[in-house]
Formats: sequence, C-alpha cells, structure tokens
Amino acid sequence: MSVVPVSARPSVLADLVPGALVRDAALVVGGAALTGLAAQIVLPVPGSPVPITGQTFGALLVGAGLGWRRGALSMLLYVVAGVAGVPWFQGGTSGWLGATGGYLIGFAVAAVLVGALAGRGGDRTVLRTIGTMVLGSLVIYAIGVPWLMAATGFDLATAFERGVVPFLVGDGIKVLLAAGLLPGAWALARSRA
Repeated sequence: MSVVPVSARPSVLADLVPGALVRDAALVVGGAALTGLAAQIVLPVPGSPVPITGQTFGALLVGAGLGWRRGALSMLLYVVAGVAGVPWFQGGTSGWLGATGGYLIGFAVAAVLVGALAGRGGDRTVLRTIGTMVLGSLVIYAIGVPWLMAATGFDLATAFERGVVPFLVGDGIKVLLAAGLLPGAWALARSRA
C-alpha cells in the first residue's frame, strides 16, 4: 500500500487513485483497453490506408491521465498485444504493423511527451491542454508519416495529403474534447479533496 503525504500534490490524474503496484498495473491495462475501444470508432478515408479512428484521442488522454511512465507502458502494451493477436487495432484487427504502424508507435512517444507535460500542469487549464494535445498530435504525425512513406512508397507530399490532411479537423475536435475533459476532471478532483 502506498501512502501519499498530505502535502504531496498529485502530478497527474492517476496519482489520485490509492495503491501502488496493483493500481499502476490496472491503470496501464485500462489505458491500453481504452485505446483499443477507441480504435473501434473507424471512418475510412478514400485513397488512404489510414482511417480516422478514436485511437489518437485515447492515446493522448491515457498519456495525460496516467503520466509519462504509465502512459508509455500502456501504449506499448497496446501495440505489443495487438501485434500478438489481441483484436483491438482499428476495426477489430490485429497483427504485424502495416502502413499505420508509425502512428501506433507514435502513440507511445506522444504518451511520454503528453504525460510529462501533464505532470507539469499541462492539463490543468483549457489553453495548456490544447497546447499539450497539439504537441502530442504532432509527435504522432512526425512518426506516422515517415513510416507511411516507407510502407507505401508515397512521396512526402502524398503521405502528407493522405496521412495528415484528412485528420486535421477530427484531431482538432479531439483536442477540444480533451481541453474540456481534463481541466474539468481536475476541477472535480479539487472540489472533492
């Protein structure tokens, strides 16, 4: 059992949950499952091997809510379990990483960044949360687009056109949802303390 001193301030939302090892393991598995559930929201994009899904939203929320360590472990569990056969990639798929693999790897890296920023207060206000989520999304694109190019033979312009542009509006909506949810969760947690 973990004892948190009264003066200690939680750095991420998951730190509000009592316990230690069992709590952390449950949070990591729960974050992976949340991302897998969000991946079942799928809208195909004509001409692109990358669909619009809820995965990005799940991955960024997991990073912010769990912090960089647990968030990264959660996203790594999500990817490894999906490759091993758990059918929780987009649309209930699993298996080796194809054209979308870079985005999946980007989730783990983005969880580190978003979790680290959240640990420094990057999810406490609407504006900070927007900045944190935009940076996390950029990391996912920065890894996903080169992978997409390598997997498909697309040049940079085509990969950007098919692997970024169709997702910008949806990612903006996801960022705004997170900007409402995370500061709201902190406000609720403070009111109950």
